[in-house]
Amino acid sequence: MSNQTTLLPRIENALDEIRPYLETDGGNVKVLGVDDNNVVLLELLGSCGHCPMSVMTMKAGIEETIKRLVPEVTDVQAVNMTSADDPNAQLPENLR
Repeated sequence: MSNQTTLLPRIENALDEIRPYLETDGGNVKVLGVDDNNVVLLELLGSCGHCPMSVMTMKAGIEETIKRLVPEVTDVQAVNMTSADDPNAQLPENLR
């Protein structure tokens, strides 16, 4: 069986834990796929796609939740996340 078949339902269940928080701010997330190295590719939807907080949302929220509940996942990447180089990006290390 492929990674898509075995991991995708578990990844969706993990995302269901964080979706209510994303939806509160007008956003959501869509799984585009899982590659052979167990890297999850996501698309940030709604306000999450262009929000300056998207870097923090990805790392501290989405990625942490997926990796905690689906430990086989090696990385989580978003195709449309605000760049960490964006001067308006809110990074976890900048909030301490």
